[in-house]
Amino acid sequence: MHGGGDEISSMQRALGREAAFVGGRRVTSRSDLDILRMVLSGVVNKRLVNNLVAAGIPAVGVSGEDDALIGAELIDAASLGFAGRPIAINVQLLRTLMDAGYMPVISPVAYDATSGEGGALNVNGDDAAAAIAVSLKAEELLLIVDVEGVRDAQGDLLPFVSIESSRDLIASGIAAGGMAAKLESAHTALLAGVDRVRICDLTGLVDSERGTFVTQSQGVVS
Repeated sequence: MHGGGDEISSMQRALGREAAFVGGRRVTSRSDLDILRMVLSGVVNKRLVNNLVAAGIPAVGVSGEDDALIGAELIDAASLGFAGRPIAINVQLLRTLMDAGYMPVISPVAYDATSGEGGALNVNGDDAAAAIAVSLKAEELLLIVDVEGVRDAQGDLLPFVSIESSRDLIASGIAAGGMAAKLESAHTALLAGVDRVRICDLTGLVDSERGTFVTQSQGVVS
């Protein structure tokens, strides 16, 4: 699962628009949906797929709209516009790709599952990743950021953070924006049965202990 928030914002600015966020989630107008499709399902998705294929990984790019891979509903149209939360994951599509030996690379542009007319919704990539991890009964959800992990008020890396203490970090503003959204997605995954959630940088892909483990109770990792 990938995002591409900076590139969406850059495209919005190039078109004379300003990006707006509420609680780390992008406010999305109807006209923004085509920008999201172009940037996320087009440029970003295919660039990642190309890089993975070049590295010898059989990657296939899909979006949440493909066969309603990510079914979503509106969160709050008044404040967030066409931003959604995932409510259904097409596990069969993912299993079909993975059983055939492919790595799905997924854009979080979702299918509107509740309007009765289809259409797209902008789903936060972390929310989508958590929903997919839960649906696949994943052992670990890995949330990649551009910092080593979650930090406290003094800037020190936290190797572990419980749901309760991370809620305090969000409430105090220490964890804000995208990090707050990642922590909230981590809570969702843990409470729905995912064993381990880790927030880390790219190096965490090859170092299973790097970053911050989000746990249901402080200092305990399954």
